[in-house]
This record gives sequence, C-alpha cells and structure tokens, in this order.
Amino acid sequence: MQFQFPWARSRANAAPSHFLVRLFPRVDKSSDAYDAAGRFAHARKFLSYYRPHLPLLAADLACALLVAATALALPLCANYVTKSLLQLPQVPEAIGQIYLMGGVMLAMLALQVAAVFFVDYQGHVMGARIESEVRKELFEHCQKLSFAFYDNQRVGQLMSRITNDSLWLGELYHHGPEDLSIAALKFFGALLILSFIDPVLTGLIAALTPFAVIYALHFNRRMNVALQASKERIAAVNERVEDSLAGIRVVQSFANEGLEASRFDEANGLFLESRKDGYRSEAWFSVGTATFAQLVTVLVIVVGAIRVLTAELSVADMLTFLLCVAVLVDPVERLANFVRLWQEGYTGFVRAMELLDVAPDIEDRPGAVDIARASGAVRFRDVSFRYNDDGAHVLSNLSLDIEPGEFVALVGPSGVGKSTLCALIPRFYEVTGGSIQIDGMDVRNVSLASLRRNVGVVQQDVYLFSGTVAENLRYGRPDAGDGEIVAAARAANAHDFISALPRGYDTDIGQRGVKLSGGQKQRLTIARAFLKDPAILIFDEATSALDNESERAVQQALLQLTTGRTTIVIAHRLSTVRNADRILVLTEDGIAEQGTHEVLMAAGGLYAALHSVQASI
Repeated sequence: MQFQFPWARSRANAAPSHFLVRLFPRVDKSSDAYDAAGRFAHARKFLSYYRPHLPLLAADLACALLVAATALALPLCANYVTKSLLQLPQVPEAIGQIYLMGGVMLAMLALQVAAVFFVDYQGHVMGARIESEVRKELFEHCQKLSFAFYDNQRVGQLMSRITNDSLWLGELYHHGPEDLSIAALKFFGALLILSFIDPVLTGLIAALTPFAVIYALHFNRRMNVALQASKERIAAVNERVEDSLAGIRVVQSFANEGLEASRFDEANGLFLESRKDGYRSEAWFSVGTATFAQLVTVLVIVVGAIRVLTAELSVADMLTFLLCVAVLVDPVERLANFVRLWQEGYTGFVRAMELLDVAPDIEDRPGAVDIARASGAVRFRDVSFRYNDDGAHVLSNLSLDIEPGEFVALVGPSGVGKSTLCALIPRFYEVTGGSIQIDGMDVRNVSLASLRRNVGVVQQDVYLFSGTVAENLRYGRPDAGDGEIVAAARAANAHDFISALPRGYDTDIGQRGVKLSGGQKQRLTIARAFLKDPAILIFDEATSALDNESERAVQQALLQLTTGRTTIVIAHRLSTVRNADRILVLTEDGIAEQGTHEVLMAAGGLYAALHSVQASI
C-alpha cells in the first residue's frame, strides 16, 4: 500500500540555533543516533547522492538561474518601455523603440520557456534516479540483515520505509536546489533593483520580511511533529493491511472480518488525526505567506502612490515596483514549497538512514575465504547460543562431530534447540560461544556466499514465491536446465502432481503458493533444495505436511540423495529417520542419546519412549 503525503512542512521539533541543525532536524531527541554528529553525517550522506549526477545538477541549476534572471529582466524592460512613451516626443520613434524592446522580451520569454522545460523534465529525471538509488540501497541493505534483525521487525514497517518514505525524495532532490537558487536570485535581485528605484519603499518591504520568516519557522516546527507521526502511522496502516491480507484464510476461517476491520479502523483513524494536525498547521502557514504577499502589494500601492504625488517616485518606477513585487513574492512561495518538500522528503530520508544505520550483525570477516564444494565434515566445538543478550541459553557448550556423507537425525521435544542448531551452520545466527567448523575451517572465516552455496536448507516454514512452478524450482539454481528441474521434482516425488497442473511446470502457483496444497508446497521446497545440490543438506521437519504415501516416496528419495553429501534431518515423525546413520536425542541438557535406530530402541531410553508414544497414536 502506497500513500503520498500532500502536506506537512516543518523543520524541527526544537529550535536549535545552528543553521545546519535547523536544516537537518533532530527527529528523536532521546536517540544517540540523532545527536549533532549523526545529523551532520546524514547531511553528508544526503548530499553524496548528487555526486553521480553533478553535470546534470549543474545544468539544472544554470537553467534555474536563467529562469530567475529573465523574470528579473522583464520589469526592467517594462520600465524602459514606459519611460520611452513618456520621454520620446516622436510617436514613430517611440513605437520603434517599443517594438524593439517587445522583440527582446519575446526572446527572453523563449529562453525562459526552454529553461523551464529543461528544469521540469531533466530535473525531475535526476530526482527520480536518486530516489531509485536510495530505494535500491535500502532493499539491498535489508537483504544483508540477519534473521535476528527480522525476528524483531515487522514487514509492513520495513515496506513503508522502502516505499512510502522515499516517494518524496525525488521531488526534494530535484526541487530543493532549484527552488533555493531561484528564490535567492529573485529575492535579492528584486531587492537590489527596488533599492535603486526607491530605497525608502524597499526598506519598508525588507522590514516586513523577518516577521514572515519567524512566522514560517514557528509553524514549520509544529508541522514536523505531525509529519513524523503521519509517517509512523501510515506504516502502521501498511502493517495492518499486509498482516490481515496475508492471513486472509485464517481471518475468514475464524469469521474475524469484523475484528480485522476494527483494528484497521483504529490504525486508519490515528493516521487521519495526524493528517488533520498537519493540515491545521499547513493552513496557518499558507494564510501567513499569502497575507505577507498581499501586505507587500498594498504597501507598494499606498506608499508608492503618495510618493508619486510628492514627485519622489515616477509613474514608470511605480509600475516597475509593482512588477518587481510580484517577482519578490515568488521566492516566498518557492521557499514554502521547499519547506514542504524538505519535511516530506527529509523526514523520510532520516527514517531510511535509520534502517541503513543498522549494521549487519552477520557479515564476512576481513580475509574471509571462498570454499569450493565442501566434503561436508561438520564440527561443533563447545557451541553456546542465546537469542538475546539477557535471554537464557538455547544451547550450552555443545560439541558434536558429523562425518562427510553421514546421515544424522535430530529428535527430541520442542524447544530444545534442534532448529537453532541447524540454523547456526549456515550462519543464519551467530554463535555466542564456541565455534562451528566445516572441513576444519571456522564458518566465520568462510565467505557467506560460498558457505551458503554449500548448505541447503528445507525449512519447516514453507515459503514459495509468486510465479510459476519452474521459476520457484529454479530459485535453487538459476542456471538449471529443464531436464535438471524435472529430475529434482521426480526425486522429491513432485513430478506427477506438477504434470497434472493446468500448464505443468509453467503453472502460476499464486502468492506464497496459495493454489497448492500443503503437501505439494512442501515437496516443491524439497525439490528446490535438491536442485541446489549442496554438500550439506538440512531438513527441518520438512516432511511434516506430507501424507503417508508422499512421505514414503520422499524417504526413498532421501536415501538416494544422502549419497555423497552430509544430511541433517530434524524429525518429528521418527519413522522418517529410522534409516539414519546416527540419531541424536537432544534435550535441554544437550545430547542425551545417540546411535542407530536399533541401538537406541535396544537401550530403552528416551528415544525408545518417544517411539512408543508415536506408535500408540
């Protein structure tokens, strides 16, 4: 869900004195990430996105200055024409001068039109490119963050930062430099022209300006609060929509459409309130800027007329004054537009930088090496792990050796760390103590890309992407041929049901595979892992959704695929692993038993008890 904010224009929650502190506001006063150093770092980061586009930025600014210069020149031309009418006694001579100046003004107008077209088109293209780059950087950064990060985040909130928060960045990157340069040249240029014509009247206009600036800054600060709240609340709306629609089958099965509607109404209502606050401040802001423009016009008409009557100002100069006042008001409007875009764009930029400031907690160490195809020896040496620094250990000082090509099964009660143990091998999480080695090399010294190429995981939580069956299978190995895809599907006992689909392997399976049954989806994920052909294969209760017939077929496939690769299977159904080379019974205290099915049954311990319970069901 995307929403574009048409309002909100503030600078800061507080009123710090330094200009850059005003320009790059503190969004969260309580966060160390937004102290002075952080704001200056974000300022440098913000400006750095212009670097690849400096030639286009220079051309855009040149055209913007040309627009401002021609706007300032037109009142001077009008002044010249008016004086020509009054001073030249011969009508033909005056008409000639007027035609000449009319031609000059038309030429300037043509130049202005060309400059405006360039600014509007190429400037917007530059802004859109930068916006695209920021969004790309955010997405790629999110791909690098570990499972631990996503354990504490909500997808809807992240989607909002990547999409909604960057929507206005393109406009800011385009209009920011353009509006500031045009506003500055028009304002100071108009004041300079007016000061030559009538310093007294110019001084009166300049005296009103600080009041307009103070007024604008006051309401800017109020609108910043509303804008920040709006961005957070539209993110909550996105989150509510994503969560509800993704789980629509659960919602409808429990007949909780009304509950979801009320939750959405609550989030949507809070967003509406934040927008109302912003609109109220925006209204005061707009009223103030419009009033300033009208006050200046009235001042020029009244005071100018008096000075004309007292012969201190000519009619031609008063006409020029009125035209320049119109030019002078434009910078105020552009400044208001810049402030709006700044708050809409930069508050989103700050939220984007908050995400980019999250350093991946799992990444390649300096000097990490690539490994080719591993032999598959896995060693756990006094491995300890906990999900939070202040949480209890899931694993404590666990040691385990798995030989190349060995088929090892992990069984035991829920919550003893079976899935966690396997997630540590490809470094989905980082061990908090000890080490894990593959072929004698600490996995932390191996590049993540090569490590994960050697480890295939079929997770308990089945996930398929939108697209066709073939596209989902080829996700395991993008360069796989059609024959290899079919072979992997046959190995996972998936070929027959795929062939029965309306378009076979080219059938679209819908978002998250909603058009398939649970067992079919699970067999596709198994086939995807088979196609990857890793040296180490991990099955995390990957047959839990299969019917008995499919489970037997997958067991046969497992026996074939374990040849030449290390296989670790987490199993709830003990029948799935009775042919394993070794079965490990994991408890809260570590590995309680290990051995083959026959050895453990003969021992009459925990495994035998678990087997008896399942056999009696």
